[in-house]
Amino acid sequence: MGAFALAACFALLAWDNPMPVGSEGFWLIANLRATNIAVIVIVAFCQAMATVAFQTVTHNRIITPSIMGFESLYTLIHTSMVFFFGAAGIVAAGSTSMFLTTVGTMVVFAAFLYGWLLSGRYANMQIMLLIGIILGAGLGSLSTFMQRLMTPGEFDLLTARLIGSISNAEASHLWIAVPIVAVAGGALWLLAPKLNVLALGHDAAVNLGLNQRAYNIIVLLLVSVLMAISTALIGPMTFFGFLVAMLAYQLADTHDHRYVFPLAWLTGIAVLAGAYFSLKHLFYAEGAVGIIIEVVGGSFFLLYILRKGRL
Repeated sequence: MGAFALAACFALLAWDNPMPVGSEGFWLIANLRATNIAVIVIVAFCQAMATVAFQTVTHNRIITPSIMGFESLYTLIHTSMVFFFGAAGIVAAGSTSMFLTTVGTMVVFAAFLYGWLLSGRYANMQIMLLIGIILGAGLGSLSTFMQRLMTPGEFDLLTARLIGSISNAEASHLWIAVPIVAVAGGALWLLAPKLNVLALGHDAAVNLGLNQRAYNIIVLLLVSVLMAISTALIGPMTFFGFLVAMLAYQLADTHDHRYVFPLAWLTGIAVLAGAYFSLKHLFYAEGAVGIIIEVVGGSFFLLYILRKGRL
């Protein structure tokens, strides 16, 4: 999988590069494309780590952190910018301050949700998931209402921003995203043995001396940070995390997170880079990878459900 990921990234650097491979001119052109590679690596890392960890603590292999309302909140923030400030809101949405505001809002939203629903006397993971879905639907409905009131020109500008696209990412944001992602992802990696225990279920985890509620909240907060960075960088990609996690578990043939995490990351890079390459060089759709990811990921989701015959 590492070889596939490297091949996909190299193809993005070399395809349609008129200079001989390895020459100075080749690397000058390749450097111009390096930002897209960096975005792909970061987003794949965030989605892979977050989805695998989220599925572990929720004990459900068919859901992703997206159901907690991150993408709906992202859509509402950007819709509000265009609704109140017009086309200038799209320009403001690409600023560093707006990137930090989007990430901070998502993390605070998640922290409030997890802290409220998992630290009380009657803490329940299923109730938390249900409320997250309901809040996400409510935020999405509010966004749709504001979009109905926009002019056609403003709506077109907003639509381009709300599709998961590599071109949405700004190079200046990577310097902020990389250290945050490294800390959150590194913390999840260190928690891999604990996640192996959490995967055994509530009774087994408690009997083995693990404070399940505390670790659930810690893991979910780290997941929210990774999902906030990914969504703020390129936009919504609902089925990408599910697709990557499902393939990683199938290929790894183990539940040990020390193997599943890196395999899911490499799988994410291969899938995302392959989707970007196909759209850019075959369909000439630039970086709108969200389109092909949603189609392929949604198809895999339906096949997975039909094969199992149950949720």
